[in-house]
Amino acid sequence: MRILIAGLGAIGQRHARNLRALYGGGVELLALRRRRLPYVVTDSLQRDESRNVEAELVVTVFDDLDEALAAGPDGVFVCTPSSQHLEIAQRAATAGCHLFIEKPVSHTLDGIDRLRETVAANGLVVLIGCQWRYHPCVRWLRELLRADTLGKLVRVEIEYSDYLPEWHPYEDYRTSYAARAELGGGVVLTQIHDYDLAWWLFGPPRTVTASGGHLSALDIDVEDTAHAQLEGGAVPVSVRQSFASGPARRSITVAGEHGSVTVDLLAARVTTDSPCVAAVAFADYQRNDMFLDEARHFLACLAEEEKPAVPLEDGIAVLRLALAVKVAMRTGHAVEVV
Repeated sequence: MRILIAGLGAIGQRHARNLRALYGGGVELLALRRRRLPYVVTDSLQRDESRNVEAELVVTVFDDLDEALAAGPDGVFVCTPSSQHLEIAQRAATAGCHLFIEKPVSHTLDGIDRLRETVAANGLVVLIGCQWRYHPCVRWLRELLRADTLGKLVRVEIEYSDYLPEWHPYEDYRTSYAARAELGGGVVLTQIHDYDLAWWLFGPPRTVTASGGHLSALDIDVEDTAHAQLEGGAVPVSVRQSFASGPARRSITVAGEHGSVTVDLLAARVTTDSPCVAAVAFADYQRNDMFLDEARHFLACLAEEEKPAVPLEDGIAVLRLALAVKVAMRTGHAVEVV
């Protein structure tokens, strides 16, 4: 199996490291690199300048996409800044490569239909990198909702917060893709996970309202704060996101007729006031487990053993939702999700 990693920053290095850990020499790794930064970004997102990433991962490096695709990769991991995803994915799909596209699919819907048509015409596997769907607490919550244990749902709150200068400590936040509009940044698209979980767990909303924007003193040209209300799914969902405040937090609270549960995704535990639900803790959970499961699942899809858990159509639907949130925040009006 030959895999091309397009972009060997933090997430590209993580995927390459996980593929090497899972399959050893059974996977030949190629890398598309332009800046050729030599250091390793560790699993805890620290810079280790004593280690050389290319030597450690044993990758064949290209600085030209056409040359990398000419090497005949079976699959391509698209791990570049968000604004570059679609171009790389389209060219790789045209070359007949299966795709793992880091979230979001793109920062715009322009070109999405062409990619969809190319993927279908070439019979390609596409998996979108929404790793929180693999989290044990999220899987637990999905089963709880399917069992209707809380009765009729009345309220859902999804919360994400972090302080952008501390989010990726290995880099200057001002140059990161999350901080720059030209790279598809901003808290809404960078943390599209929250909208993916809302869509996957509670159904597609019909309309959104939102407020927020660049409210902090951070040196960025994108929104650092968003508060969105998603209406028309199984239950109204409130999504609060911030790049302007710590400590780091990611949680989902679901309230129903028979009480409520709060899922703390960072601590991997569930608390509850419902007599129908017992508290849960996944003591052995490690953050990298989600990414390992993603990599394993993608290669299983290439072997036709599994079907993509986050297919291209899901990624497109959630991108439409996130872009609707951005429009609603900019205009101050309710926006229909189409």
